[in-house]
Amino acid sequence: MKIACIGAGYVGGPTMAQIALKCPEIEVVVVDINEARIKAWNSDTLPIYEPGLTEVVKQCRGRNLFFSTDTHKHVGEADLVFVSVNTPTKTRGVGAGKAADLTYWEGAARMIASVSKTSKIVIEKSTVPVKTAEAIEKVLRRNCSDPAVHFEILSNPEFLAEGTAMADLEKPDRVLIGGKETESGARAVKVLKSVYEHWIPEERILCANLWSAELSKLTANAFLAQRISSINSISALCEATGADVQQVAHSIGTDSRVGPKFLSASVGFGGSCFQKDILNLVYICEMLGLKQVAEYWHSVVLINDYQKQRFVERIIDAMFNTISGKKIAILGFAFKKDTGDTRETPALDVCKGLLGDNARLNIFDPKVTREQIFTDLATPKFEWDHPGRSKQPQKTDSVTVCDDPYEACNDAHGLAVLTEWDEFKTYDYERIYNTMMKPAFIFDGRNLLDHDKLREIGFIVYALGKPLDPFIQKAYS
Repeated sequence: MKIACIGAGYVGGPTMAQIALKCPEIEVVVVDINEARIKAWNSDTLPIYEPGLTEVVKQCRGRNLFFSTDTHKHVGEADLVFVSVNTPTKTRGVGAGKAADLTYWEGAARMIASVSKTSKIVIEKSTVPVKTAEAIEKVLRRNCSDPAVHFEILSNPEFLAEGTAMADLEKPDRVLIGGKETESGARAVKVLKSVYEHWIPEERILCANLWSAELSKLTANAFLAQRISSINSISALCEATGADVQQVAHSIGTDSRVGPKFLSASVGFGGSCFQKDILNLVYICEMLGLKQVAEYWHSVVLINDYQKQRFVERIIDAMFNTISGKKIAILGFAFKKDTGDTRETPALDVCKGLLGDNARLNIFDPKVTREQIFTDLATPKFEWDHPGRSKQPQKTDSVTVCDDPYEACNDAHGLAVLTEWDEFKTYDYERIYNTMMKPAFIFDGRNLLDHDKLREIGFIVYALGKPLDPFIQKAYS
């Protein structure tokens, strides 16, 4: 058996590396038209950071795991073809700002059809709208010149969390495979299931029809994001009443019907999927005439935007209603710890909000590159996931990207924690305090730090969703 995966990104690379590790008898090839990305996958410095990924790739690469730009050759030879290409939010035309742009998926389907001389199982790994399989099947059938070639479409959505992707692949909560309820569909499901059964217990491999599998991915992300927006909405109420959002979250999280996961209040959710998938879900509901359902899910995104804007306004208000010309240190730019991914990171909107009030920013993140930060700051909303976007970082005099956290905090009026990197808890904050302008503010957007200790040092602390510091309360009165 030979597997090809179109797309060497955050999903395709780690997933195929895990399959190659667990299925040494299967040849696995990850293909991508991006030469620089493939070159990185074949080097000692992989294009993405994920704990445990480098070790797996080095163990399998050259044995049964390969990375190539020769898409036609390897897709043509494959028995199973995973498609893991971008499905970004449309930026123009019908559905702009909500609908998924399937340009790259359709292009992949046309390419698969044009090079196929044997029947193939084509597997949706990208997050796609419901009924995408139906459209893709039509493209495949109409663009393959050999009538003897048969395509079976499966949906096999990923449920990976960045920062723990390799652990999620090793011991997933479930693997979902959706196929047509036909004999050929059942056979295709059985083939893919046999791959996962190399290391995953059968009871964790769930089978469904195509449409249920496609919708399950959108729904899963919507539910997770909903929990974050729910606790973030309560964080605003806690600040207004003097309650502590962490105590509230702990209290409700001990209820077995609720559970403790995704109840950490923060400056907002990010990542490549949550907002994109919810907006896609909203658009589908609107197109089907389900207005109230669409409005319900859209409110999850609106609360997320509100939380980021609220954080910016807290900073401005606390610092005497002006941050013009003031230096603010930003600790963390990735959307979460243990990843270098900045897609839809809440740090981006916070930074843009502060820059909009003419602040000067010193940004430090242990895994995000200087080039990535400047590129993100210059990229219009929803354009980050479009391969055709400009990759040239545009530097500005108002932003400095630092290689050292202490350098970032030097002479700063305020410090904002925007990513929950564990190392941020270990810094010498007394040293940082002594180098900052006074009064020295800390705005903890992740409730990561020891706030009592920081106040003992002399910091004015804003902790999201917690009783307001008396100094800040005065600023608001």
